[in-house]
Amino acid sequence: MLNTVFKGVKMITWVTHPDYDIPLPPGHRFTSKKFSDLFELLKKSQYMKSATLLIPKKADAEQVAIAHCSEYVKKIATGSLDAQEQRRLGLQWSPALAKRSFIAINGSLLAARSALKFGVSCHLAGGTHHSHFDFGSGFCVFNDLAFTALTLTKTKEVKNVLIFDCDVHQGDGTARILENNDNTFTCSIHSQKNFPYRKAKSDLDIGLEDDLTWFGYKKHLIEGLNKCVERFSPDLVLYVAGVDVHADDKLGRLSIDDEGLFEREMTVLNFFKKRDIPLATVMGGGYSDDKNELAARHSTVVKAAHEVWCNV
Repeated sequence: MLNTVFKGVKMITWVTHPDYDIPLPPGHRFTSKKFSDLFELLKKSQYMKSATLLIPKKADAEQVAIAHCSEYVKKIATGSLDAQEQRRLGLQWSPALAKRSFIAINGSLLAARSALKFGVSCHLAGGTHHSHFDFGSGFCVFNDLAFTALTLTKTKEVKNVLIFDCDVHQGDGTARILENNDNTFTCSIHSQKNFPYRKAKSDLDIGLEDDLTWFGYKKHLIEGLNKCVERFSPDLVLYVAGVDVHADDKLGRLSIDDEGLFEREMTVLNFFKKRDIPLATVMGGGYSDDKNELAARHSTVVKAAHEVWCNV
């Protein structure tokens, strides 16, 4: 446990980059401009007054190789993924996709370092938990969670990192990359019948039944939070705030409404703040044909962070 006690902050760092959007064909399930949509929404909000922007730099291939096979990293850099690999990834390779992938992975690391300094930070991207050691999957190129945890523990900036994943889909890539790593703890609270259909083994998995409302979800969330700190002593939390748990999400199977989503974020953030454990949030999944609706959902964790830390 770090010695710093975070009683509250006046400003919260938002990590973003103008090149985060992904070029995609019309009708793709992934919303290509969700990252800039979120940032534009937040810029117009009251929370902008208590925000400080951080812009990450592009990671190099050697840095990314701490979490990924060098051959796979090279394929992303050079555009040499074959058709089958691109189908598994769910995204067509492009120079823009490669560039943003090397930037976004460093965005989560930057957010984590900011959280260690100030107590909390919000990455307006990230949560690419389906990316495995040697292949991409489920719209996830590089695994920012594993990359961040492995980098910070290698440099000894922290000893222990908890990855608390509330995306509706299990964080299978994160679990497999960090399997048997004593300095990390992976917790995934997800829809049991949803993608990926072949689940990995996290340090703690909580699989949920379909159509669960906030009332039923809350008890599993609290169970997960308590078990994590009972079994592990984190110096930092990476929180995957996936909004695909929402009742109206295209790829979710749960029934949590807007109020429940906000309560989830408040529950998680308050839990770790009360324990003086630094926390960095990442976006995770969210899918909708209405870009404004999706941006509003993704903004929930940022709003909650300002409520909890700045009393805004």
